[in-house]
Amino acid sequence: MIQNPEWVKFMKEQYPPGTRVRLTEMRDPYAPVPSGTEGTVDFVDDACGIHMQWDNGRTLALIPGEDRFSVIPQPFQTLKLYMPLTVRSYERNEYGDMDDDPVELDGRTVCSYEDHILAALLKERRPEEAERGLMEYYGKDDGVNRKVQSYVFTAEEVDGRLMGVAECRVRGELTDAELEQLKDAVVGQAADGFGEGFEQRPIKTGDGELYVSLWSSDRSWSIMTRDELEQGQQMGGMTLEQ
Repeated sequence: MIQNPEWVKFMKEQYPPGTRVRLTEMRDPYAPVPSGTEGTVDFVDDACGIHMQWDNGRTLALIPGEDRFSVIPQPFQTLKLYMPLTVRSYERNEYGDMDDDPVELDGRTVCSYEDHILAALLKERRPEEAERGLMEYYGKDDGVNRKVQSYVFTAEEVDGRLMGVAECRVRGELTDAELEQLKDAVVGQAADGFGEGFEQRPIKTGDGELYVSLWSSDRSWSIMTRDELEQGQQMGGMTLEQ
């Protein structure tokens, strides 16, 4: 029997292909899969049957509401999303005063201030973000919210250039659409949320003060996975120059 489309959509999001399951009890009267058997979800059909590849070679589907089973939590993996930093420096003049006009630092020069920038990013984290980081403010009940436990902003040197990083803890695999949704959320925080406040606070160094922006309106700015960085792909009109 075909189910309500919204319920089918929910079930497919709840049990995407690759989800690991442990069977508690199957009520098939003829040849049930033994209790305790583990398996992998193949797909969910339009009647909400969960088609399985059981570890013992069986393929009998699970019927929600009749069969009892539990999802085996997948281990967290770290996903890093990279973005160029814009760093401006107000330096001291010969009299020890701050210059009126900032100097934009090149990527390699910024690397010498990595410890200062990392410390400033860490200082911006709030107690209420301890468990989920900036996912605390995501606000949607969808696959991204269920799979991404947390993300925080940090920085990392890549080929001699310091870059901003959204370090994400992810359970399972994100679909292409979910990855784009996550990128959109990170961009929002880099531009208008966390990043907006961060770029307005000076980072004091022995040479003067730094102002660091995670986001830029420049068309060359983009956000990329490590694979996209390594492949030199263009994302949002930007190519990372080595």
